[in-house]
Amino acid sequence: MEINELYNLFLASEGVNTDTRTLRPGQIFVALKGENFDGNAYAAQALEAGASYAIVQVDAPGDDPRLLRFPDTLQTLKELAACHRKYLEIPVIGLTGTNGKTTTKELIRAVLATRFRVAATQGNLNNDIGVPLTVLGIGPDAEIAVVEMGANHPDDISALTWVSQPDFGLITNVGKAHLLGFGSFEGVKKAKGQLYDWLSEHDGQAFVNVDDDNLYEMAVGRPLSIIPYGVEGEDAVILPTSSEQPFLRMEIGGKLLETKLVGAYNAANVMAALAVGRQFGIPLEEGMEAVAAYTPANNRSQMTRTQRNVVIEDAYNANPSSMAAALDNFALLQDPCKIALLGDMRELGEDSVKEHMKILEKLDGCGLTHACLVGEEFRKAVEQAGTRPYIKLFATSDELAEALAAQPVSGAAILVKGSRGIRMEKVIPTL
Repeated sequence: MEINELYNLFLASEGVNTDTRTLRPGQIFVALKGENFDGNAYAAQALEAGASYAIVQVDAPGDDPRLLRFPDTLQTLKELAACHRKYLEIPVIGLTGTNGKTTTKELIRAVLATRFRVAATQGNLNNDIGVPLTVLGIGPDAEIAVVEMGANHPDDISALTWVSQPDFGLITNVGKAHLLGFGSFEGVKKAKGQLYDWLSEHDGQAFVNVDDDNLYEMAVGRPLSIIPYGVEGEDAVILPTSSEQPFLRMEIGGKLLETKLVGAYNAANVMAALAVGRQFGIPLEEGMEAVAAYTPANNRSQMTRTQRNVVIEDAYNANPSSMAAALDNFALLQDPCKIALLGDMRELGEDSVKEHMKILEKLDGCGLTHACLVGEEFRKAVEQAGTRPYIKLFATSDELAEALAAQPVSGAAILVKGSRGIRMEKVIPTL
């Protein structure tokens, strides 16, 4: 079957799904195969549950005529999404970066939603499966789309731009993350820069934070149409925070913006969203109102007041640049009792111990009462850098949670952050 024939079946369907647990009648089931799962084994179950068709591997079992056989089902999913994208007559904004992708995407969505019907990546479905599903989920009523793209390997962004075919692009920043996959910081820049490459080759436009030297240098080295933004030079000022008022506050164009975001590092994300809004005709005041109304979720830059403490929860993920930014912000809080609960930063390869040692140095300047560090990488860093009296080490987040439950903390400002695999959110109920 040719991809155009499959696309016609898609148009007559209720969409696509790769998970039988959430399958709706009339959807096309796509059987994907990974290291620990094989969707081909569930194709018959999907058809019984009401799937109109099932896209399976050539050698999948069964003789039901609704089984559509292809050599590579993931590639077929990508080709189907790319085909759909070609027929979408709306602007698509592609978004990537080391830190802040999802927060920036949600801020952009909030600003654009003041004037448009917006289709955007759900959660952080930004990989080689999530991006095609996002594109295929853009319905005929959408007026604009925002597609988030993540990358762990050198050519990921190139592949995802081929699927999403953005007209506009935005890189939030570039930092030391997934070095195991990229090889080096220069490898990260090259990989993220593939979004600029696509836009250069297809007459696209890039929103560029000109305060960020790395991004500016990456952009000006290409035949690329640039839409500049930034805190500096845009009549924007970041206002002081305190433990009683830890949220980002800014003055932009003489107007006060009070957000529900924790951390001055979110100022660039706010300016990015306002720049996108400006490009699409949304007045500054309307954009600022949308940003002010946005409440972060999913363990990203959240501040909550429990019965005993003020908790800054940024536990969704961590890398050297985001960890440093979180600690810089935490250092600004003037609170008599400050505690950092930090988990390992994963996928840093041979630079791992060195980067964890840098975080130890930064902890020294945060005015902490004490810090609890979770994971093998922090243990190695402490062994090499020397112990500090305010630091306690734990093997797992479960172990730390047990310790906090046994000896509850009260009256403290507490930062919680770590890589996804460390599961630092497990300590939250004890705080």
